[in-house]
Amino acid sequence: MREPLPEVLPADPLPLAARWIGEAAAVVKSATAMALATVDGAGRPAVRMVICRGFDAVAGSLVFYTDRESAKGVALERTPRAAVVFHWDVFERQVRVEGPVTHVPEAESDRYWGTRPLDARLAAVASAQSRPIASRAAFLGEIEAVRRAHRDHVPRPARWGGYRIWAERVELWVGQPGRAHDRAGWTRALVPTPTGFAGGAWDGTRLQP
Repeated sequence: MREPLPEVLPADPLPLAARWIGEAAAVVKSATAMALATVDGAGRPAVRMVICRGFDAVAGSLVFYTDRESAKGVALERTPRAAVVFHWDVFERQVRVEGPVTHVPEAESDRYWGTRPLDARLAAVASAQSRPIASRAAFLGEIEAVRRAHRDHVPRPARWGGYRIWAERVELWVGQPGRAHDRAGWTRALVPTPTGFAGGAWDGTRLQP
């Protein structure tokens, strides 16, 4: 049986969510993988797995990187809101976060780009993400063409960068015997700032599973 949520819910759910991510990272190889949901211009939802590259419990935000001309990038430009979920079956825990989305500053995207393995940078430059290609061999050929053109220095394409999701709603879930799961949700108001959003006090409550 997994330890349930505290009887008195924390006023701020983000430190507990960050602790869960840290505990999962010590055991689960893909602990920072999260399902990212967006909607396109026609309101059609789509979901895919991405990697969380930063969870800031103080600012109340999380970061991921992608090609901004990809399907998810286009969707986020049209409707800058997203929902994500982390799920770790080994811990029977789940974290959901929803809120508005902003661009990560270019300098921050540059810094992260510089930490990526060379092969990952080559593939990102070569890929017109989400667009058709004739074959797998054709894509591998594009990667080799980029490798020959750039060698070890692969600049970040302008179309590739980070997004920051600002937590407006958070839900924590812990599995319990007999499906009597422990679940709680928190919401808060966000106020736009020059660098993103600032959050007010959280309003939390337990939810029926």
